Amino acid sequence: MLKDNGYQFVEETKYPNISPSDQHQEKPQPPYEIQVEPGIKSISLPEPEAIDLGHYDLRKAIEIRRSLRRYTEDSLSLEELSYLLWLTQGVKKVDEKRHVVWRTVPSAGCRHPFETYLSINRVEGLEPGLYRYIGTENKLAILSIDSEFNNKLTQACIGQHQVATSAVTFIWAAVPYRTVWRYSERSYRYLYLDAGHVCQNLHLAAESINCGVCAIGAYDDDAADALMGFNPPEMFVIYMASLGRRE
Repeated sequence: MLKDNGYQFVEETKYPNISPSDQHQEKPQPPYEIQVEPGIKSISLPEPEAIDLGHYDLRKAIEIRRSLRRYTEDSLSLEELSYLLWLTQGVKKVDEKRHVVWRTVPSAGCRHPFETYLSINRVEGLEPGLYRYIGTENKLAILSIDSEFNNKLTQACIGQHQVATSAVTFIWAAVPYRTVWRYSERSYRYLYLDAGHVCQNLHLAAESINCGVCAIGAYDDDAADALMGFNPPEMFVIYMASLGRRE
């Protein structure tokens, strides 16, 4: 028999049980992206319209997609990484007046509550370490040049081999208030639905460049958040995915 506390979350986030939202109370919207701190260096990525990696049949990508845990030692190009970032969290339009961004994935109420971090192992032109994708500027912020970062992340992921051997591991951080502002407690349902949209896009995009992905939900939450320097519940790791070239 299922434990009651899991379903209790569903019960307590039904519409009759949720609080009035901050949007309805006319409180200001939260920022749609974390600003880059002064002094943090960034790298411009190839523009999406300039990237030509050929064409790939969507049906084929869907049919052959599977979780891949073994990768070659080949590196990704910066162009390929930019392509993956664009197709998972790329910003198509910014409406400053409405304080809204449109990205390449669906999100409840167009709230887009995620920040994308990357543990880089093997990407041409990038040193190993931790980076953050700045979607509105199509740049990578360099957070930590550290050849040991991926080993620390592997430990937080309970020693999973595919993290240790990935070319890059995507780390998605949730900033809940972006969605909570509009949907109150029910937002926590939407966070996990939205995360699934992002990771599925990564799976399919990876297939088109002869790479594979393993989505990761098994990690030590406290260790992962501490490694990333997050302060739950304001911000926390919600999902990860390792990625590398197919053997």
